[in-house]
Amino acid sequence: MLHDLFTPSVQHALDLVGIFVFAISGALLAVRRNFDVFGMAVLAEITALGGGLLRDLVIGAVPPAAFTDLGYFSMPLVATALVFFLHPQVERIQNAVNVFDAAGLGLFCVTGTTKAYAYGLGLTSSVVLGLATAVGGGVLRDVLANEVPSLLRWDRDLYAVPALVGASIVALCIRFDALNALTSTLAVVTAFVLRLLAMRFHWRAPRAWNRRSAAEEGPEA
Repeated sequence: MLHDLFTPSVQHALDLVGIFVFAISGALLAVRRNFDVFGMAVLAEITALGGGLLRDLVIGAVPPAAFTDLGYFSMPLVATALVFFLHPQVERIQNAVNVFDAAGLGLFCVTGTTKAYAYGLGLTSSVVLGLATAVGGGVLRDVLANEVPSLLRWDRDLYAVPALVGASIVALCIRFDALNALTSTLAVVTAFVLRLLAMRFHWRAPRAWNRRSAAEEGPEA
C-alpha cells in the first residue's frame, strides 16, 4: 500500500496538497457563481473533503479524518483566502491547477480503495469507495452550486473513468496478492496520465447508441 512507499509525514503532506488543489477548484467555482466569502469556504471544504468524508462514514472510520486532523480542515480555508484575494491570478494558471488536480485524483482513488479494503469491504465495494473518494467532493460542489455534476455531462473530459481505472488496478493487485509500493504507484500514475490525456485530447464518454433526441444541448458551465 502507499504507506509502504511513503513515510507518514510524506503521505500526510501529499494528502494536504491534494486537498489544497481540490479546494482551489471549489473556491474558483464559487467566485464564478458570485458567492460571498462564506460560500467560497463552504464549496472549498466540500470539494476537498467531501469524498473522503463519505468514504470514512461508509466504512465506519469515525470520527472521519477531516474532523480529527486540523490540517485537513484548515487547508481549504487557506485555498479560500488565496482565491479570495488573488482569483484573477489563479484563473490564469488554471492549466497548472488542473495538472495538480489530476494528481490528486490519482492519489485519492488509490488511497480510498486501499483504506476501504483495509476496513473489511470487498473488492468491488472498495473500488466504488475509491472512486467516491476521488470524485465525490466535486459532485457535492456542483450540486451545491446548482449545476449538473461535471462527471455526468457528456461535454466534459473524462474524470471519473481515470479514477475508476486507478481504483480497479488496486483491486486487481489485491486480488492477486500483488499490491505493493510499485503497483500502488503504478495505479496512481495510470489514473493521473489518463486524466491528463483526457484533458489534452478531450476524451469523452459516448452517449446513447443511435441517439435521436432533438433536445438542445445544455449550456456550458
